[in-house]
Formats: sequence, C-alpha cells, structure tokens
Amino acid sequence: MIEFAMPALGADMDEGTLNEWLVKPGDTVSRGQIVAVVETTKAAVEIECWQEGVVGELLVPVGQTVSVGTPLATLLAPGEAPAERPAERVPAPVTAVDAPAPSVPAPQPRTPPPPPPAGPHHRRWVSPAARRLAVSLGVDVESLTGTGPQGAVVISDVEHAAAHVQAAAPEVVPVAPAPAVSAKEAAARRGAEMRKSIAAAMSRSKREIPHYYLADEIVLDPALSWLNERNAARSITERVLPAVLYLKAVALAAHRFGEFNGFWRDTGFAPGDAVHVGVAISLRGGGLVAPAIHDVAGKKLGELMADLSDLVARARAGSLRSSEMSDPTITVTNLGDQGVDSVFGVIYPPQVALVGFGRPAQRVRAVDGGIRIATTVHASLAADHRASDGHRGALFLSAINDLLQQPDLLEN
Repeated sequence: MIEFAMPALGADMDEGTLNEWLVKPGDTVSRGQIVAVVETTKAAVEIECWQEGVVGELLVPVGQTVSVGTPLATLLAPGEAPAERPAERVPAPVTAVDAPAPSVPAPQPRTPPPPPPAGPHHRRWVSPAARRLAVSLGVDVESLTGTGPQGAVVISDVEHAAAHVQAAAPEVVPVAPAPAVSAKEAAARRGAEMRKSIAAAMSRSKREIPHYYLADEIVLDPALSWLNERNAARSITERVLPAVLYLKAVALAAHRFGEFNGFWRDTGFAPGDAVHVGVAISLRGGGLVAPAIHDVAGKKLGELMADLSDLVARARAGSLRSSEMSDPTITVTNLGDQGVDSVFGVIYPPQVALVGFGRPAQRVRAVDGGIRIATTVHASLAADHRASDGHRGALFLSAINDLLQQPDLLEN
C-alpha cells in the first residue's frame, strides 16, 4: 500500500484546498490519470496520479485545506487486499481450579454494525473566485445551477443567487449589517493572496540562490524573415508566433548545456530527464503563473504553437494540471511587444535558470562591417552559481543566439 500525497504545485504553494474527488475507493487508476481537483491561490489544478493501483481509502474530505505532503489517499497494488482494522481483544477465560464459577450474563441486544463509509463527495466544479464570493455573501454553492463551461458555477451565478435571496427576504430592521463583498473586491483579495504567495517564493529564491546575470543582443531579422515565409503557407489559425522560436531555441540550448536544465536539491544538482519549459503567463486579474510545456526540444513548431495557445487559455481560465505546475526544468519569460527592452528575472526554485526576452525593436546595429537598422531583442540569463558559472552561461546564451540565426534548425 502506498500513500498519494498533496503535491507541491510550485515554489509559492504551501497548502491547497481539495475541491473534488474524481475517484472512489475500489477504482483502478493508471499513470497520468486525473484523480482530484485542488484549489491554490492561483488556479484550480487537476491532480494527476503517477502510480498504478486501486484506490484504497480517501483520507481527505472535499473542502478541507491541507499542507503540501499531506496524504490524500491510499493506493493498493493490483491484487493487494486493504489492511484490516485490528479487532478488539477478547479476554481469555479463567482456567484456575479455585476460580469462582462464572456468572451468566443477561443477554444484551446486538448493536447493528456501523454503516459503510460514504463514497467520495462529487460535486460540480466551482471557480475559485466564485467560491470565495459565495462564502463572503453566505450563498450555498452546492444549491446553485452553474452556467459556466460543463456546468461550472461562476461569479455571475453567485451574484444572481445572492440578489434573489435578498429580494425574497422579509423586511427587517438591519442591525449593523456587514458590508457586502462585490466580485471586484473578491478578485482584489484573491490577487492580494496571490501576490503574497509570489512574494514568499521570490524572497526564498533571492535568499537561497546565488544569482548571476548575463545578457546578449540577438538580431532577429533572419528568424523573422524565415518565419514570415513559413506562415504565408499556413492558415491564420496555424501561424506560429516568434515566441515559439524563443522556446524551441532555449530548449535545444538547454538540452546541450544540461547544467541549466534541472533542479537544485539538498544533495546538489539533479539534471532534468527532458526539457520542460515553464512559460511565464500574466493573468488578467493580476499575478503570474509559469506552467510547463513538456518535451519542448523534441516538438515541431506547429505542435509547440498549439501547446502554447492551449496553456495560456487554460492558465487564464484557472484550469491547469499538477504536472504542468510541478515539473518545469527551466523557465522562459517573454515580455513581447508591449514590454520594455530588457528583463532580468528571478529563478523559480528549485530550478537553476531563467531566460528572459525583452521587446523586439528596430535598433542601430553594426552588421557585416557596416551600420544598419536591424530588429533585435535583448535576451538575458539568470542562473544559479551553485550549478554553473558565467563562462558556461555565456556559451549557453550564445547557443540560443546561434539557433535563432539558423531557424531551419528549429523546425524539427
């Protein structure tokens, strides 16, 4: 029997609230199967199980908040029987010769056995913001009919229910009523909680990781010209953004320079078994998440574009998977056209490197012995001095530059 515990869904997570069980005792689960939904300060995350077996017991009820590492359920190996609870000990009979004759007890009514434990409590999905607003307004979310995707309860459902209750309530003299919390105020509180979590993780990063920083200016004209030619043959929905070229170049360089792709554990550096690139995504309500696209080095650009679009959409909808939050091996932050020239990021522990890209812009540049205007981007590296040094970091950034000068190498 093994225990399935609350996973760490990023360096800024200390606890999570169990929103829903998707399995019950006796169910057979396979590797990668989604078994529960957990709410963090950033999103409702689908929790995957990475062991095969049979669900033995659900240890945490829906709605309970527990710390990272707390056992959530037990799993039995195929064919393994659940452990039996120890039976009550029955006193041995008295056998001494001079023992008094035992008295015959009066028959006692038999106590019926306790009912079997109830199965897992399944309920419709409730968005984190809607759940917080419901608590503040005193609305029972379990009684609501959701109008969101797949019947999800969203903020408008809670507001409608609260307004209906207030309209139906009898008129009474108010006694120091507590001010109602609007959806905007609820979102602001959630944003404050997220900022607090991010601040704790980044404080830990700057406290524990000896950062060093390097920067390079990369000419993008060859890559952009090549990409425009390829996109001309694609439909609008299949066109690839320059950000995908950045992700692929970073992944190929990280595959070559393995000391930038992995984790710093208590025992030292542990290289990643593949390049899972965390993508820094700004959320509409404020805050930041950096879930992973898996096996970036081995994917084609079209596939990466589809993965990136899906990841951004689900991150902003608050629906991510535990593997996406827990196993990025290196992170990329890209400010895009609306950003500034340069960004120098803070490493997400336990990762050891973060690559940043500023705003592409036309700049005066010396090219092939002459001066001309070229489109360039400032790339930066924040790296952990325990795992690498500046010389290797410079080679790593140069490899990213070289790959973007030869975009054919990024296609496959």
